[in-house]
Amino acid sequence: MGIWEQTGSDVRLDWGAEGVAALGRECAVLVVVDVLSFSTTTDLVVARGGRVLPVRWRDERGVAQARAAGAVIAGEGRFTLRPSSVTDIPPGTLLALPSPNGATLCDAAAATGAHVLAGCLRNASAVAAKAVSLGGPVGLIAAGERWGVNIFGHGETFGPLRPCVEDQVGAGAIAAALAGHGLSLSAEAALAARSADVTALASCVSGRELSEAGHGGDVALAARLDVSDTAPVLTEGVLA
Repeated sequence: MGIWEQTGSDVRLDWGAEGVAALGRECAVLVVVDVLSFSTTTDLVVARGGRVLPVRWRDERGVAQARAAGAVIAGEGRFTLRPSSVTDIPPGTLLALPSPNGATLCDAAAATGAHVLAGCLRNASAVAAKAVSLGGPVGLIAAGERWGVNIFGHGETFGPLRPCVEDQVGAGAIAAALAGHGLSLSAEAALAARSADVTALASCVSGRELSEAGHGGDVALAARLDVSDTAPVLTEGVLA
C-alpha cells in the first residue's frame, strides 16, 4: 500500500497508463474514461446491441486479429472513432475500435486483473451502479490526450500525456454518482466531482479541435449526461 494507490478511499482517480499501473495494484474495478471519443462511441455501440473490441493505437497485428475474428474495423468504412458515425450501427456488430487513449488503456487495465468498464458522461450513473455491483475499490482512469497525436492524420509521434478537461469532467460525473451510493472519494476524485460541468466540453481544447474540424456534432453527443443505461464491461477482450 502507498500514497500512489490513494489507499483508504473507496473511489480513486488518476491519469493515463501510469494511473492504471498505480490504481490497478489495489482497485477491483477500473473505469476508463475517454469522453472524446472512445468511451462515448463505445456507449453508443453497446446501447444499440453491438460490441466493441478495443485495439491499441497503430497496432497492425491487433487489427489483423480483429479482422480474422470477423470484426468491422473502425476507419475502414462508414464507422470510425467519431460518435456520430455509429448512431445507426446495426445491432450485433462487433466493432474493432483503435484509439490512442481509451482502447489502449482498456488493454492495460485488463492486464491488472481488475474488472474494466468504459465510462463517459452519457452513462455516468449506469457505470457507477455497475461498478458498485462489482465491488471495490473503484479506480477512475481519466485517459487524457497525447501530445503529438492527430487522429485526423498519420505519421505522428506518440507523445507524453496531456490531461484534458473532458476526461476530468467525465470522471467527475462518475465519481459524483459513486458518492451517491455512499462511497468515499479520494481528494482527486472529490475535486473532479465538484468540477463536473458538461458545458465545458464545447470550449475546451479537445472540443474546439473537433468543432473546428467540422465535428461539433460529436461534441454535442459526448456532452449529454446520463442519457444511457449501458455500462460496457470488458469480457474476454470485448466491451459489451
